[in-house]
Amino acid sequence: MKYEYFLAKRLFFDKNQKHHFSRSIINFAVAGISIGIVVIILAVSITVGFKKEVKDKVVGFGSHIQLLNYSTSNSYENIPILSDEEWVEKVDALDNVKRMETFATKPGIIHSAEEIEGVVLKGYGTDHHWDFFKKHLIQGEVLDLKSNKAGLGIMISQSLASRMRLKVGDDIRMYFMKQSQSVPQLRKFTIKGIFYTSLTEFDKIFAIVDIRQIQRLNKWAYNQVSGYDIVLYNFDRLDETTYDIQNIVLNYKENVPTIRPVSIKHKYREIFDWLGLIDMNVWVILGLMIAVAGFNMVSGILILILERTQMIGTLKAIGAPNKSIRRLFLTIAGFLITKGLLWGNIVALLICFIQKEFGVIPLDPASYYVDKVPIELNISYLVILNISTLAITIIMLIIPSMMISRISPDKAIKFD
Repeated sequence: MKYEYFLAKRLFFDKNQKHHFSRSIINFAVAGISIGIVVIILAVSITVGFKKEVKDKVVGFGSHIQLLNYSTSNSYENIPILSDEEWVEKVDALDNVKRMETFATKPGIIHSAEEIEGVVLKGYGTDHHWDFFKKHLIQGEVLDLKSNKAGLGIMISQSLASRMRLKVGDDIRMYFMKQSQSVPQLRKFTIKGIFYTSLTEFDKIFAIVDIRQIQRLNKWAYNQVSGYDIVLYNFDRLDETTYDIQNIVLNYKENVPTIRPVSIKHKYREIFDWLGLIDMNVWVILGLMIAVAGFNMVSGILILILERTQMIGTLKAIGAPNKSIRRLFLTIAGFLITKGLLWGNIVALLICFIQKEFGVIPLDPASYYVDKVPIELNISYLVILNISTLAITIIMLIIPSMMISRISPDKAIKFD
């Protein structure tokens, strides 16, 4: 064992130090590190959780990429494409494509006994995975699309059910208009399930039905759909995969009409731009907290050096080099920082656990798209944050520790 580590350990665990003046200052420095790492862990956990929660909800409604008719405008009244074209298999074969699901949309008006509301029907087929709606289902059940006949069930959001005073089992009438028709089409649906995602702008608009109902309303063939929802394995490769899909559909000579891929980041640009701004805020918080923790330790280590001036003079008198003595004090600082990080991690993880399990801090879903502060803990993030904080703080202490070289042994031993 090197003597620097031995002395650092003895000084750090010396019970007599509790009466020293430096002990109070160092305790404040350790507390500053603890508070800093608590804020850092909470900031990163909340940001990662928030981005994941919002992104998963947006993707749950719209998938990662949608394939639509190029002639389709931004309205929900789509021009159909064929679901059995050759390019479908080529797109599905891409390594980052997890699955492709057909869908169709149709705007209409819901009429109940007391209210009238405009909505967009989104129809799914038997290839749809219901994991997202099962997670956010609060009443009833998801639609059963396995029957040979088109079901008359419908799923609506809780906000729509509340506004129109509807519940599971109620019948509703929907009216659909086309420019070529003077009389609206009428369809009667039965509410099978009610979901709540807290994505207000989506909950207000969409209702879920069997895709065959929309095909009948539009007088489409069985293989005509509004488009494809494409779910990916890796979201980070979204732009790359969108480009690959575009090359496939644009180079398909017999593709009439032309198909265009629309990524979720492009379709809901304002949401993802907003999430990008959150990253910048987190980096600012990380920088400030690490800087505060570092300056706290700088003041603590300077006071510790001043208080141990006589010991430094004695060590120099017996031949200890400046580099070795600096290493001694940096080792003590490492112990103190580790102590601060340990307590900070305990407090941060406790807060994260309470919030994740009980959701004690609520949010306004109309503004934040979630109804409580989301938490996402990741072991790799915790390790990186702790190691980075320890390393940066130690580096910040190298310069102030160099004042040890200016201490003269003869004056230091007489220092009082």
